[in-house]
Amino acid sequence: MPRRPAPPAKARRPKFAPITLSEHDGVRYLHFGTEWVQGAMRVRKPDWIELEYAQQMMAWMLFVDQPRRIAQLGLGTGALTKFCYREYPEAEVTAVELNPNVIDVCRSMFQLPPEDDRLQLLAMDAGLFVNDPANRNSLDVLQIDLYDATARGPVLDSPEFYQACARCLRDEGIATINLFGDHPSFRRNMPAICSAFDHVLALPEVHDGNVVVIAFKSEPQFDFADLYQRAAVIRDITKLPARSWVNGIKSAVGG
Repeated sequence: MPRRPAPPAKARRPKFAPITLSEHDGVRYLHFGTEWVQGAMRVRKPDWIELEYAQQMMAWMLFVDQPRRIAQLGLGTGALTKFCYREYPEAEVTAVELNPNVIDVCRSMFQLPPEDDRLQLLAMDAGLFVNDPANRNSLDVLQIDLYDATARGPVLDSPEFYQACARCLRDEGIATINLFGDHPSFRRNMPAICSAFDHVLALPEVHDGNVVVIAFKSEPQFDFADLYQRAAVIRDITKLPARSWVNGIKSAVGG
């Protein structure tokens, strides 16, 4: 008697760490069930980027004047998404977050604006997003901040992942990536990033070991006089410490 075929396996649902919040000195923090900070918001300045490494993630502003499409992989508290949405009213902003509960918490506790014709919030795996053919050559900026509950290394870090990220960028596109300089994951991620992008540099390490990497799809030209002028404009408009970004880039390239 022929054996009956086994029923199809059910798709496994990801298990998410519990979301917890804390507040100290007017700053609200997001955690995934541990003491590690996944994002922050100053309650009286909800659109300000509070954490220094997150400010550095905006260093692409030195090179891209008017982005048409910006994507954020890993929502956190929505700090970068909110900032880009506010500062670039002509740009489409997409945030990709695997955990739908994070999106809900960002809306209820971190003042993430509702979706509209410019803002898209996707509850999906970042790997699926960057491998979607519809996203190829569509982004001017890609911000990558993908950490698990322990916040000690990216959850996606293969050469194939970073190559897919690069394919999503237009020819002059830039990715900024949050890494940890004092963790073994840094030595794994840097070669993977370098395999995918024409030019890669790391800004100086900031609090708790965060190192922001700037990855250029095409080889950039560094005119530091121009970059310092751009930094002054960024500082005047946004209050972000853009001059320090130029200093870090100059140090990284030996300029």
